[in-house]
Amino acid sequence: MQWANFLAKEAATTRLSFEQMAAFVNYFKTENLSKTEAQLASELNVDIPTFKKLIGELYDKFAQNYPELAISNSQGKLEKLQAYLSAKYNSELDVLKPLAAMKLLKSLVVRERLQQEAWVARRICKFLGYSPLALELVGRYLDKMPNLSLETLLKLLEKKREEHEAVVNADSLMDYEYGVAEAFELSWEQLDENAKSFGCLLSLCALADIPLSVETVEDEKKRELNEKAIADLLELHLLQQKSQGLYHLNSLIRQLFRIKLDNSNEADEAKTKFAAMMLEVAKLIPQQLNPEDILNFTPHIPHITEVATHLFQYLGDENIITLFTKLAWFYQGQGLYQQAEFCLQQCVKLTQNHLGLEHSYVAASLNNLAGLYESTGRYSEAEPLYRQALELRKRLLGNNHLDVATSLNNLALLYESTGRYSEAGPLFEQALKVRKRLLGEEHPDVATNVSYLALVYESTGRYSKAESLYQQALELWKRLVGEEHPHVATSLNNLGALYCYIGRYSEAEPLLKQALKLRKRLLGEEHPDVATSLNNLGQLYESTGRYSEAEPFYKQALELTKRLLGDNHPDVAISLNNLAALYRHTRRYRKAKPLFEQALKICEQTLGVSHPTTMTVRANYANFLRETYH
Repeated sequence: MQWANFLAKEAATTRLSFEQMAAFVNYFKTENLSKTEAQLASELNVDIPTFKKLIGELYDKFAQNYPELAISNSQGKLEKLQAYLSAKYNSELDVLKPLAAMKLLKSLVVRERLQQEAWVARRICKFLGYSPLALELVGRYLDKMPNLSLETLLKLLEKKREEHEAVVNADSLMDYEYGVAEAFELSWEQLDENAKSFGCLLSLCALADIPLSVETVEDEKKRELNEKAIADLLELHLLQQKSQGLYHLNSLIRQLFRIKLDNSNEADEAKTKFAAMMLEVAKLIPQQLNPEDILNFTPHIPHITEVATHLFQYLGDENIITLFTKLAWFYQGQGLYQQAEFCLQQCVKLTQNHLGLEHSYVAASLNNLAGLYESTGRYSEAEPLYRQALELRKRLLGNNHLDVATSLNNLALLYESTGRYSEAGPLFEQALKVRKRLLGEEHPDVATNVSYLALVYESTGRYSKAESLYQQALELWKRLVGEEHPHVATSLNNLGALYCYIGRYSEAEPLLKQALKLRKRLLGEEHPDVATSLNNLGQLYESTGRYSEAEPFYKQALELTKRLLGDNHPDVAISLNNLAALYRHTRRYRKAKPLFEQALKICEQTLGVSHPTTMTVRANYANFLRETYH
């Protein structure tokens, strides 16, 4: 199949519109790859903005079908698509020269066997279109059939082609690759039912490496069946092992297994099973990722995305939100906000299309997307979504519902972040009343709400009220969960930070030390909350002029945050800013300048230029520059 035909096939598979298809095929034609956008737009008889819009739309279309593209960075998207399509084309349709094909077959089949029927061997290579994959499949098949003559093999292949052509002619939309399909059919007949079912299940995976770990299967009999199925598929080259626990399923083999599955009576059962498997993996993704989490979950992400994109109907409605939310956590936890946004936007669209506009799960998906926008400083985009979610929940659930309280809190937190304290306070108070009414005075959500309200009082200078509420929250947490609990540590930290802010340093220090000690004991040395406590103690010592004591705390916080979250996370930027400010105060300007610059760069790249944290870092850097250049 030629490249142009391959492009047409991909366009049809991706269900591009007529305009998108024309732009796609034209853009990726070999002879057009060096042309400018203006030249390509002219050939399509559209202006440049329209052409760019078409190209953007078609990329998004492909991203829906191929998860590897959905997680691409914004830069070089089309170049990545070109590389992806080229790799797929070569892996599917690459052919050998006749002599090279014979050499490959000789490496797979006993030499004497080929020598006896050398002419037939050459005919088999030609029949298979000199496809390396088809030759590999046939070679493995012959190895299992030592008494089968090559002449008989050729007749079997010809029979399989006749059977397939009859099916293809009856269904003009069916895609068919000559050579590989016939060889696959012979291999299929060698598999037992267990291996067939396993291969069909694998066909539901994304076009990416597949992590398979039979050791995690508790049922011994099931584990043995899985091990045998993998071994059988490997033996026939229907599956390849790339490394320990990581396998590759060729895209054509995947397609042929999928056809077998879709034509069976087990399709719905297999899709339900696969969707459930991926959901269970997704549920394990934590909101706060460490490097080990990223390493462990990365191989699973394309397959979880495949379920979210193509098999969501095999999940319960509530699980659709769970799947997309967990995917968003995976990206957001690494500072990959664009990818997280894509997941949450898809969740909104899917729930609206699937459930209608008036549904509580639509409100939940709107709320989640708003939360992402808020965390990245896109407050003007977050607010209408939070409002929409709140109003929808009120209409569907009434004013006296816990989900309504959650929405009230979320909108209030947005207002608090943007300094709109007069609007935040009443919303926090409403949420607190709802929660007290429904949950009683002694409940974790009530304690959390009390802390939120204290935050507003602290931000508006009503420090005595804030102190009283922080103390209430602390005592409530102690009664609810005991003295030894992370929530108690957080409350100690909040109260200590308030005392530090208003200059009551002698009262702040023991609370902040107690919070750090408790967090280390309960959460371990390697935890983001520990880094927060280290930073807070550093700020206390800096505020009291104890710079030599502040510096090691800032350095520990910075190194810990880098280890946990990577070098380009907003929390790293905050630690860099703190350490730079300390160096500024101690007139170590050469050390301060690169830290300020790093902090500002990270903030602008991850949070955007208008985020409050970015503006704070920028202001600190500007003050530093003014101070050092005068």
